[in-house]
Amino acid sequence: MADAKTQFESLRKWVVEHKLRTVGSLWLSGITGSIAYNWSRPNMKTSVKIIHARLHAQALTLAALAGAAVVEYYDKNTEQKAIKSRH
Repeated sequence: MADAKTQFESLRKWVVEHKLRTVGSLWLSGITGSIAYNWSRPNMKTSVKIIHARLHAQALTLAALAGAAVVEYYDKNTEQKAIKSRH
């Protein structure tokens, strides 16, 4: 259990240090996955497939930005509690 917490903390620390890279990677994987999924549906026009892929990736990007905001909020609260406990 302690090992899982250490992995989570190291992942969280990496995300905090590389927010834009994380969001960009999620956007790229989202649009790639969505294009792959939409391309397997033959009854759609190519323009509709691309539009759907963009919309799915945009939604994933908004979710990633919200997640980054939550991580930032969590870090600030944790930092403030640590400062208060020292005094």
